[in-house]
Amino acid sequence: MQGLLTLGVMLAFGTLWASTAYAAGDPMETVNNFSDFIFGLIRAVGMIILGFGIVQIGLSLKSHDPSQRANGFLTLAGGIIITFTKEILALIAG
Repeated sequence: MQGLLTLGVMLAFGTLWASTAYAAGDPMETVNNFSDFIFGLIRAVGMIILGFGIVQIGLSLKSHDPSQRANGFLTLAGGIIITFTKEILALIAG
């Protein structure tokens, strides 16, 4: 019984003191900021992969391993593509 009374009091106070929340500014600005944040994260991951590819190429030149060199160049190319994803999508979309 006391739980129902507490629930009723909380519900009454919640409805009496409820305030309307209004959106501030343009909603597209929020979406654009979130998009910039996500593309920034993608760019950071691309830079890490790019650096790892450079290290792989350097190690393959030291050890004279052609398969590691091929993997290094593929990793380097993938890092470049991931780093410039936003620009590539902008070129495709027009």
